[in-house]
Amino acid sequence: MVKFGKTFHLVSLGCAKNLVDSESMAQLLGSSGYQFKENPDDAGLLIVNTCGFIGPAKDESFEVLAELASGKREGQKLIAAGCLTQRYGAEVARRVPGIDGILGTRRWMDVVEVVDRLRSAGNQDLPLYHLPDTATVGGEVDHVQRVALQGASAYLKIADGCRRPCAFCAIPLIKGTALSRPMESILEEAQALGEAGARELVLIAQDTTDYGHDLGLKEGLAQLLENLVDQVPEIAWIRVMYAYPGYVTERLIEVMAGSEQVLPYLDMPLQHAHPDTLRRMRRPANMDWVHRTLAKMRSSMPGLALRTTFIVGYPGETDEEFRALEKFVEETRFDRVGTFQFSFEPGTESEALGDPLQAEVKQERFERLMELQQGISLEVNQSFVGNTLDVLVEGIGDGLSVGRSYRDAPEIDGVVVVEGDLPVGDIVPVLITGAMAYDLSGVVVGTGGGIDVPLSQI
Repeated sequence: MVKFGKTFHLVSLGCAKNLVDSESMAQLLGSSGYQFKENPDDAGLLIVNTCGFIGPAKDESFEVLAELASGKREGQKLIAAGCLTQRYGAEVARRVPGIDGILGTRRWMDVVEVVDRLRSAGNQDLPLYHLPDTATVGGEVDHVQRVALQGASAYLKIADGCRRPCAFCAIPLIKGTALSRPMESILEEAQALGEAGARELVLIAQDTTDYGHDLGLKEGLAQLLENLVDQVPEIAWIRVMYAYPGYVTERLIEVMAGSEQVLPYLDMPLQHAHPDTLRRMRRPANMDWVHRTLAKMRSSMPGLALRTTFIVGYPGETDEEFRALEKFVEETRFDRVGTFQFSFEPGTESEALGDPLQAEVKQERFERLMELQQGISLEVNQSFVGNTLDVLVEGIGDGLSVGRSYRDAPEIDGVVVVEGDLPVGDIVPVLITGAMAYDLSGVVVGTGGGIDVPLSQI
């Protein structure tokens, strides 16, 4: 039998929030003497932090688990962790023979305890389940930062779980209700990241605008942003993701508009634009509020980059409701749009509605909305040609550098391709010379100094 020692290989699937949990588990294992291995064949422990949010994500998680299970060598142990196992632990073990341990989302910080128990368990005691019901944000574990540092950019989770009633969403079933991290802990980690060289903080939670509600804070996100600006001036960019409609307040807009560090960028998943569809989704259905708030934000923050997501094919979505969504997208002209086809999730409130729309109807609506937004994205990108944007450099190769502007969140938005090899981690001024539907290209100019947007965006 191969002697693997204290080694592990970890695969992280799903969203950035999952990535933060994965990085934190890796920190805990590392501090306990475990060494990470890039190649799963070289690791004694194989860990998959799964995603179970929607059907395609579940399918991917099962495929990765099955692949690792089929290739296990003698002495290796396979742990399935994360959202899929939290909700479907018994099914995961049944469908993927060879899994040795099941670790859910609510106590990922027990990973070392689970690993130690697994290493000492006999084969007859497997799989080992560790799925406590107690939810936790998991941020206050000794010597563990709730961050994922990707080059010069860092995800910083400020809360976990969700208390919103969205009928289609399984997150409350998986994660539990919303739990905010103490502000002092978040600020300490932000300072540590600044000292480590982070140039960008990306604030994440299931709902960032709900931050602090359970701590008795009013306008908790606005307070947090103000404190971050004061305490980490060395971090150039602070980006806000996952804002809930109806909770983007005037104070939050004022704080974002009043600081150069807080980027004029907001990700606010709207999910639909027809009030009847939104009511069936149990989402905020006041479209007047949406129009007023977007106008207010664009007035307060010239050049504001707006990202949103929509679901097409939700049960009961009529042709009229879908056309209203198309019209809204055409008129609002978002910078970035993510579109998803409705995924039937047992156990959610929408289960009673079934999944009545045919797959070809969903696909056709998905393609129509994506094609519409692709044209809008190209026109918006073309409006930046001839203007200068600051770009955070993230990689180099073949005489080119790749980075992101303030308009681009990591992993989900576009990139800026720049001529020449530039220092990774630097923020450089780039004259935009070319535009594609999702990406920009340009050349370095001048000495830097902020966001220069086209007059058409003001």
